[in-house]
Amino acid sequence: MLAVALPGIISHFDSDIGTAGWLMTGYLLALAVIQPVAGKLGDRYGRRPFMLGGLAVFGLVSLGAALAPNLPFLIAMRTMQAVSGAIVFPNGAGLLRQLIPADRRARAFGTMGAILSLAAALGPPLGGLIVAIGGWRAIFLVNIPVVLAALVLAWREIPRHIPSERPPLAFDLLGALLFPLLLLGLALLVIEGRHAPSSSLLLTLVVILTGLGAAFMRRELAHPDPVFQPRFFANRGFAAATIGVAASNLGSYTVLLAVPILLARRGGWTSLESGLVLALISAPMVVCAALGGRLADMWGRRPPVLLGSVMLAASLAPLAIDPGLTGAAFYACLLLSGAGLGLGQAGLQTSAVESVAPEHAGVAAGLFSTCRYIGSFTGSIALARLLDGGVGLEGFQALFIVTFAGTALAVAAASMLPPRRN
Repeated sequence: MLAVALPGIISHFDSDIGTAGWLMTGYLLALAVIQPVAGKLGDRYGRRPFMLGGLAVFGLVSLGAALAPNLPFLIAMRTMQAVSGAIVFPNGAGLLRQLIPADRRARAFGTMGAILSLAAALGPPLGGLIVAIGGWRAIFLVNIPVVLAALVLAWREIPRHIPSERPPLAFDLLGALLFPLLLLGLALLVIEGRHAPSSSLLLTLVVILTGLGAAFMRRELAHPDPVFQPRFFANRGFAAATIGVAASNLGSYTVLLAVPILLARRGGWTSLESGLVLALISAPMVVCAALGGRLADMWGRRPPVLLGSVMLAASLAPLAIDPGLTGAAFYACLLLSGAGLGLGQAGLQTSAVESVAPEHAGVAAGLFSTCRYIGSFTGSIALARLLDGGVGLEGFQALFIVTFAGTALAVAAASMLPPRRN
């Protein structure tokens, strides 16, 4: 909904696109960097207080955003929305891992994926209607009754935490502070690095972040219960799932960003028409996310993920060969990409959270989600670099070749998933 409201926000605060863009960028960064820490806290202290607290804060900062007197305050409230969402998401996934039996777990994740896909598809038209009726502030006010309903349901249904009889290990406070700072530093370096005043300053920042990253990894490997859990990546199922979601998101997110630009280059396409074309990706995702979850419970996690990854790669191969593709072939590629992405997501997420012990499901879900956003960031950066200075077909061809390579990596990762559910 925010994308639809952005022009009104820019006009109201007399801002520029670059500054207002932090309403989107800050949100994505906060979601990416906070989730592993939030999941770890939920693993340790129980999911109920963090889900209730995250929902309550989301409602409060939505009210703050609706009353924002200036753009910096609105950006701060929007970022706090992301922080509260990042608290809820991994603990919700951890709760599914905790409560749903293995033979129905992928179906539950598939249902969740279908609902998220449907929400993403409905966001722009619903946002347009709300903005038309009540202005841009209304898209934040509409969150409040939804949050109140969610709080009532969560209070009634989420079980209370039963502490382990074993004494808890020392909490990795330094890791919890360093991990989001490192990810944020890396993201800002990649996004803003080319605007650095000098190459020596840029090199200094790279050296500092590299050294800090090495020290962080050394600490996490030595800590008995780290936030980052590098040992998870030695697990075949977890490593394959996280690589797979990063690689598939690189391909799918880049296509979502590139298609409207490509259509604008062809001329005669309005924003509404481009949005309807993108529905060819989101609509099959809604159906296939639920189907993929059912198939993952019936056949095991690997087959639907592998099939979906192959479909996603196959959808991008024609565009990599001929980015000027038009007509039915172009629309078929978009339909196939959405179907492939939806088909594999439930199996990937289920593999990630069930590859670890139930008491670590929250941090596993957080790391999985962070890898998803890393794929999206990589795709958006590739788009900015390859299309910088023009939108000729050569740039689009290079972009689709990169995205096809990402989906080929997703196919390889899918083939490494354990054949059966855990």
